[in-house]
Amino acid sequence: MIEATGLTKRYGQKTAVDGVSFTVRPGMVTGFLGPNGAGKSTTMRMIVGLDRPTAGTVTVNGKPYAEHRAPLGEVGTLLEAKAVHTGRSARNHLLALAATHGIGRRRVDEVIEMTGLGAVAGKRVGGFSLGMGQRLGIAAAMLGDPRTLILDEPVNGLDPEGVLWVRTLLRHLAAEGRTVFLSSHLMSEMALTADHIVVIGRGRIIADAPVTDVVAGAASAGTVRVRTPHADALQHALAGPGITTTPLEQGLFEVVGSTAAAIGEAAAAAGVVLHELTPVHGSLEDAYMQLTAEEVEYHSTPVPATTTEGVLR
Repeated sequence: MIEATGLTKRYGQKTAVDGVSFTVRPGMVTGFLGPNGAGKSTTMRMIVGLDRPTAGTVTVNGKPYAEHRAPLGEVGTLLEAKAVHTGRSARNHLLALAATHGIGRRRVDEVIEMTGLGAVAGKRVGGFSLGMGQRLGIAAAMLGDPRTLILDEPVNGLDPEGVLWVRTLLRHLAAEGRTVFLSSHLMSEMALTADHIVVIGRGRIIADAPVTDVVAGAASAGTVRVRTPHADALQHALAGPGITTTPLEQGLFEVVGSTAAAIGEAAAAAGVVLHELTPVHGSLEDAYMQLTAEEVEYHSTPVPATTTEGVLR
């Protein structure tokens, strides 16, 4: 379990993390989400003692990370996959880590096979692709068979098979009763992997709830997609207080403030043929975008169409 209470980190005048409190519980996968610069990496670094909090406390399995006598057996971390000696082979990197905790060669061989590194274990890490570096980082995190895992962007650079493998591994570890805490910018993957999410924006917690609750709370409630060759007639029939219709393309529009059943009844009463009547369900990405709309520190601007055309030419 990870417990943060009033956790704060300042760098001069900049407050990177501002009094955050949350609990990451065993037996589930907890996702850690937020825009770039929101404080995710700083928070993770404070959990494992790489950054000292300006204020507040954080414990892992009941103690500050630095007080664990054998931390690899308590906490497995992947915070920066490239933080390895590039001249060493993958096997020697893992053997060096294992030696700090008296972990035997057999366990090193196990995590090499577990992470699919068997064919490249003797190769220098400096020649690894991003995806293979991620696998090595996960192997290092699993080396001590830890009770808690903290992974920053674990699927970054992995191919679809690797992404599926990570998802399956994390779900399996959580089912064993371990604590799994991971960050990712891939909302679709987080929706498939996480049970609970903590969302941070500008250094403060803005959501801390089960994924299903977050999606339901921020979903596009009462939105129905309608396709009909008689769109104008149906939109006129639906006109009323609290109901808005938004054309999407010829013969297709969205209705907010009504239900699929009510729209179907209105269409029948008006003699309008329907080709589609689909309630629109919210996604984790929709919920995340709504939650963080006012918390994004670095905004992008659209590329002008003329510039794009010039590049394409």
